[in-house]
Amino acid sequence: MLNLILLQAAASGTDYTQYIMLGVMAVVFYMFFIRPQQKKQKDQKKFTEEVKKGDQAVTIGGIHGKIVEITDSTITLDIDRGTKLVIEKSSISMELSKKANQA
Repeated sequence: MLNLILLQAAASGTDYTQYIMLGVMAVVFYMFFIRPQQKKQKDQKKFTEEVKKGDQAVTIGGIHGKIVEITDSTITLDIDRGTKLVIEKSSISMELSKKANQA
């Protein structure tokens, strides 16, 4: 069986088009799937590091509030008339800042 496979490979010669197509597919996969996701993660991390006290924020769950306190890993949001929530920094969404920049 192994001899048959080796004979078929030898008969086809050195055909590099398969390797070229595999390389092109890898590049396309990287350009359209991996790179945009990495850019989005980088932008989200930059946004969470630049958020400051007094900013309006929206959580990923859709809760709107004003930032009243920031620690290393948590943010305290004032939701309504003194109601405060302590949430993780990673749960802040960039959506509200995008809407504010468009207006």
